[in-house]
Amino acid sequence: MTASRTDLLAWLNELLQINYTKIEQCGSGGAYCQIMDSIYGDVPMNRVKMNAKHEYEFLVNYKVLQTFFKNKKIDKPIPVEKLTKCKMQDNLEFLQWMKRFWDANYGGQGYDAVARRKGVPLEPPATVAPVPTSRSTGAGLAAGGARAGGRTPLGGFRSGSAQSQETIVHLQNQVSELTGQLEGLEKERDFYFEKLREIEILVQEQLDLPKEEQGDQEVFTRIQKILYSTEDGFEVPDPQAAVDEEETF
Repeated sequence: MTASRTDLLAWLNELLQINYTKIEQCGSGGAYCQIMDSIYGDVPMNRVKMNAKHEYEFLVNYKVLQTFFKNKKIDKPIPVEKLTKCKMQDNLEFLQWMKRFWDANYGGQGYDAVARRKGVPLEPPATVAPVPTSRSTGAGLAAGGARAGGRTPLGGFRSGSAQSQETIVHLQNQVSELTGQLEGLEKERDFYFEKLREIEILVQEQLDLPKEEQGDQEVFTRIQKILYSTEDGFEVPDPQAAVDEEETF
């Protein structure tokens, strides 16, 4: 029988000594890694970012999980791209599989979840908030423009006058134009993000090859460092730690 969301959260929180309130929070990947650690006891938890907040940190966790599955010959695809979006349905299905796997393989031994993650605080990760659609954004701004036009401006235009209606139409046209530009920028952002993801995967695959099969490792390491670099104020993952891990997306 498939466990409900409520039952899954209760089991997860008790097993890992955490306080998740939504299934979506599992999308960071840390909880999935520690579920497997509760069964086998040898997941490299020092590489798992239990308090991950950003998608690039989520990817580090899934890299650990994928490598672990490979080593244990667990024939279960991990839909990394879907899980990291922190959508409820995708994470619910994967967590349900995790629970069935745990039920079938957990030996009943005691498990000190806090000690295994070395006391690292496990704050529930913030789930990804949906990006407002252009329709809702445009409608909201248009409504705001209409409300503004309904007042009596300092210039003396009254609501319903020809000049105020013309102003409203002009503002609505501006909103439509800006909305179109926003959609274009979002598509362009997504396009280049996917390109960077492909480069990241290629670099990691090269770094994971046996030394005798690797090309210019220094070049790939420098590329990886550039990919992981961020602006001041943002935490970056350790590129050297990533070199020692395997990943297949």
